[in-house]
Parts: sequence; C-alpha cells; structure tokens
Amino acid sequence: MLQIHPGAGRKHPIRQGTCSGVSTMKILRVVLSCVLLSAIIATAQSTDAAAKPAAPASAGTVKPDKAQAYYHYSLAHYYEDQATMTGRSDLVSKAVDEYRLASQFDPESGFLDAEMAELYAKTGRIREAVDQAEAILKRDPNNLDARKLLGRIYLRSMGDTQAGPQSRDILQKAIEQYEAIVRLEPNDIDNHLLLGRLYRLNNDLLKAEAQFKAAVAMQPDSEEAVTSLAYLYNEEGDTSRAVKVLTNVANSSQSSKLFAALGYTYEQQKDYKKAIDAYKKSVELDSDNLDSVRGLAQNLLNDGQTEAALEQYKAITEADPQDAQAHLRIAELYRRTGKFDQALESLKKTSSLVSDSLEVPYNTALVYEAQGRYEEAAQILQGLLKKTEKPALEYTAGDKNNRSVFLERLGTIYREEHKTDASAAAFQQMLQLGDENASRGYQQIVETYRDAKMWQKATDVSREAAQKFPNDKQLKMVYASQQADMGQGDAAIAQLKSLLKGTPEDRDTYIAMAQVQARLRHWAEADAALDEANKLSKPDERDYIAFVRGSILERQKKYDEAEAAFKQVIASDPHNATALNYLGYMLADRGLRLDEAISLIKKALVADPQNGAYLDSLGWAYYKQGNYDLAEENLRRASEKIANDATIQDHLGELYFKTGKMKLAAAHFERALAEWNNGVQTDADPSDVARVTKKLESAKVKLAKESAQAVKE
Repeated sequence: MLQIHPGAGRKHPIRQGTCSGVSTMKILRVVLSCVLLSAIIATAQSTDAAAKPAAPASAGTVKPDKAQAYYHYSLAHYYEDQATMTGRSDLVSKAVDEYRLASQFDPESGFLDAEMAELYAKTGRIREAVDQAEAILKRDPNNLDARKLLGRIYLRSMGDTQAGPQSRDILQKAIEQYEAIVRLEPNDIDNHLLLGRLYRLNNDLLKAEAQFKAAVAMQPDSEEAVTSLAYLYNEEGDTSRAVKVLTNVANSSQSSKLFAALGYTYEQQKDYKKAIDAYKKSVELDSDNLDSVRGLAQNLLNDGQTEAALEQYKAITEADPQDAQAHLRIAELYRRTGKFDQALESLKKTSSLVSDSLEVPYNTALVYEAQGRYEEAAQILQGLLKKTEKPALEYTAGDKNNRSVFLERLGTIYREEHKTDASAAAFQQMLQLGDENASRGYQQIVETYRDAKMWQKATDVSREAAQKFPNDKQLKMVYASQQADMGQGDAAIAQLKSLLKGTPEDRDTYIAMAQVQARLRHWAEADAALDEANKLSKPDERDYIAFVRGSILERQKKYDEAEAAFKQVIASDPHNATALNYLGYMLADRGLRLDEAISLIKKALVADPQNGAYLDSLGWAYYKQGNYDLAEENLRRASEKIANDATIQDHLGELYFKTGKMKLAAAHFERALAEWNNGVQTDADPSDVARVTKKLESAKVKLAKESAQAVKE
C-alpha cells in the first residue's frame, strides 16, 4: 500500500488559528495514523464517484462534520501535491473542489479558506486568491496568514506591471498589508525590512527610515538592516550618517556586503581612496562578489588609477565572459589611453554579447572620432539617429536623452570638420527635444558660431535662447558672455548680477562673472568673484575654481601663482587634460623646464589626441626645444584642426622665420593678424599684435633682400 503523509512538502499542513474548527481538526490529525490516512486516499483514487461521499447540495443544508472536513482537506492536499509534481491542471481543479467540500463541512474554518487562497495564488488564479483572502479578512482582520498572502500577491504583481497609476495602486495595497503585518507581528525583522523597502519605493523616506531603524534596533549586526539604512541615508544625501551606521557594526559581523555599502558611501562623498580601501576589503572577504569588483574598478578609475582599473575590469571578464558592461568599460579605458585598436577589438567582443545595442556603436563612433576618422564616426551616429527615430509625441525621457547625446556628438564632429552649417543643423534638432536638451542645443549652436568667428550670429542665437527660456540661468550666462565679447561689458555684468539670489546656486554665476571680468581685464573684480564662488563650492568643486584662477593669473603674467593653481588641480586629478595642457604650454611659452612641459602636454593628448590646442602646445614646446621637425609636424596638424586660430598661425610664422622660410613665415604672420582682426577685442593681446606686426615687417624686408640678391645673380 502506498504510504502518503498528508503534510508532505508543506511547512504547516494544519496550523492552529483563530477561527473555529482548527483545533478539532488538529486533534483528529493526531488521532488518525498515517496508515489510515493513506488508506483513505488510496481508496479515493481507486473507487468511482458513486463510492465517494456525495457533495452536499448547498452549504446551508450541510451539518458541520469535522471528520468529513478533514477527509476532503486531505484529498485536496494530495491532489495539490500531485499537481505540483506533474503540472496537470485537472488535478488543480480536483484540489479546489475538495477544498470547497472541506469548507462546506467546516464553514467557520479560516485555515481552510487560507489554504484554498494559497492554492489559487500558486496556480495563477490571482483574482480568486485575492477574493478568498479578502473574505477571510472581513471575518477576521487579524488573520496573519491572509495578510501575508495578499502582501505576497501584491509584491509579485508590482513586478509584473509597468510604471503608472496601476503600479502605484498596487504599491499602496502592498504597503497597507505590510503595515498590518508589522502591527500583528512586530518582532519579525523581515517584516520591518520589507515595509521599509515599500516605503522607499513610495518615496516616503522618513517612514522607511523608521522601519530600517527598528530592524537595526532588533539586530544591530544584521547585514540587511544596516545596509538598508545606510543606502537610505545615501539616497537622502546624508552620507555621514551612512558611514556611521556602517562603521558601528562589530568587527566580528563585518561582511563583504557591509564593506561594499561602505565603499559606495565613500564614493558618494567623492572620497575615492577610502572607497577603494572599502571595496578591496569587500573583495578580500568574498572574491566571487563581482559587484564589489565593479565598485573597486570604478573607484580606481575615479581616482585616476587607469591601469589598475583596467586590470579589475579584465578580472571581471575572466570571471564572467558574458559581462558586456565590463567589456564596454575596457574599450572605454583603451580609448582614453590612446590604444584605439584594442578599444575596437573590445567593442567587437561586446557586440557579440549584446544584440541591438546603442552603446556599442556609439562608443565605436567615439573611437573613430579620437582617431580622426570623422566621416565614419558621423555615419555611425546618423545610423543611430535613424534607428531611434519615432513620432515626436512617442519619445520617452530616455529616448530624448539618447537622441540628444547622439546629436550633440554628431554636431561636435561636424564642428571639428569645420562644417559650420551641418554642425548648427545637428544642434538645432536638439531644440525639438525640449527642456535641458534644448538648452544644451542652444549653447552648442552658440559655440559653433563662435568657433567659426561668426560673432553676430552667436550673439543673436544666445539672445534668442535667453528670451525663449527666461528661467534658464545657464543660457542667460551664455548671453552675458556674448555681450562682453561684443563690447557690451557693462550690460554683461548687469545681466550676471541680476541672476544672483543669495543662495548656493550663485556659485556658477560668480564663476561666469569672474570670466567676463577677466575678458574685460578687470583683474581685481575677477578675483573677488572667484573668491565668492570658492566660498559656495563643495570640496570636490574647488579644483575648477583653482583652474579658472590659474588661467586668469596666467593672463596677468603672474606665472608662479598660476603654476601653483594648476598643480593643485593636477594633484587632485592627474588626468585633467585642460590643466595638464595649460601648465605645459605656460612653461613652454617661457622656455622653462621643456622636458616637463612636453611630458605634461603629451598626457593631455592621450586623453584627447585630436585636440588642436594641445597639438599647438606640443609643437610650440618642440620649437622652444629646438626640435623644428617635430615642431612643424604638430603645428601643421594643429592648423588643420583649428585653421582660424591666430596663435597657431603666429607659432607657424615663428617656426618658419627661425628656419629661414621667409615666404611661409610672412604668410602665417599675415594670417595671424587677420584672425586677430576678425576676432573680438578681448581675444587679442596688444603686445602680441605689435610683436607679430614687427615680425611680418622683418620677414618682408628679408624677402625683399632675397629677391634683390636673386636679381643681381
């Protein structure tokens, strides 16, 4: 005879409850032996329907009968187990029928109702499960099993629905159930954690904090409780409290997960060295925790330790060859370090792991751009734009962001190719995407016209943008900058002063004011504005203040102070290309520490190898070193990148004058003067204009002498 235990596979086949009938059934279960129960079930399988006790005609005509209730419950349980093992839907139906019969013989049993609700839920009959559980709660609002069942159903449903009113409604229902569960079972830490997470989803952070605190109070060393509270503090921007919560855990209870949370918290504070240490400890405790390895790699990258970051990303791909994001980051690091062939190879691997990716072709375009393969890069970006095109009203926020990124990159490439109209047209399309995308589009159009020295167009566009978006401070600052360039210095300063609100957001306005004052050569006012900006800056924002200050000091020829400012930036960010180039050029221009200057500029070019200004700096450093061949190579490349830059033309003129090529020297000196004349007043240093004018005259004199000598010969 087949021996079947009625509770097989169930944690609580029969539970003591608050509803009537359960205690009697529990007693019967004890009395009945396994053998007798098996015989009942076996008989039920082998006899026909006629031999089976007849189902009552209606619940109202049935007399309570605990034995019959238990009989049908046992059969229901058997069919349920069999359905679970075989997947047969007919057995599910039989189980439901038996549960109904059991309930008719014991209509007051909340336990039987709960078991039927569980069966409905497990077999996907969610509406019936909810109805059954709600019916139980109408009779007994404190029925914990019914509350937990409804809670689980709502949690599963949240994962199945998209964002919107329906999702919010389900979230509220889940919160309602778990609030009751916490009230009924207040000493269960998991209940507090779950309710806290639901509150967090609902953006009710204070209530979430209360639940996580309650969980920590119950178990101060609970990994889940401590990390949940710490991540919540991070979300609120209170990283100091997050650190305190995480570091208060006893040493014996510190885990990989806790150190990972601590690393994340330090990362939010931009304390990358501490973040690296925390993630290293996390990895030491659990080398298989790839999330911690990813955190370590990212913070090594944040700290400027590019090679170390690359090694960690390689370790991730060795542990998980299918990790497309790690391959993508490796490609990015190869691109940043100028290893373009390896970057493309890594992107090829990534492409084989993900289908229909936007990131892979976009990053490929970035590599092509860095290589100077502008046409190929532009083709890829045009393809991405076509692929993501939709009717205007169907764009999601994510769609708009993607298209904005693609358009901005495409416009920048056209600008590099000196295709002013195509560049402006690409940025113009960003205006249709609205909000921040439109603001960025306007700023880039202004920059494109400035690059082409179309000053009036740049000013007209900046005015249009400021009028169209009167609450956009950034666009108003761009307009003020244009006013200063067009000789309207007082209007520009007045415009910027009108933006000051006496709040921390004034920082950007003071920076813009300092830059405008510097263009107007109002050095004391520029310095004062930077002081105000510095007061409003967070520690990690002060590097940019130092860079702007260094550039203003350099224009005043206060070179030692400027050098100190640039070194401050580089000490904090060793890969800051603009600071590396500026310091390198400043040294080269004065003929100082030329080997150091060349090293600094080369580091800048690793980050941006197609940058015309950096190429000019390197060429000028080689010129000062007396390495004229390398000087010419880099200066000519710089001229190809930025043909209308007066300084580059001046440098080429100096090179050719020095090497006796007077005709070329005169041509480039003339171009330098023409570009200064075509620029804005604030661009040209009068002493530079006077020097180049004198050099041009000298070159012409030498050319005349050479011509006269040639006639005599």
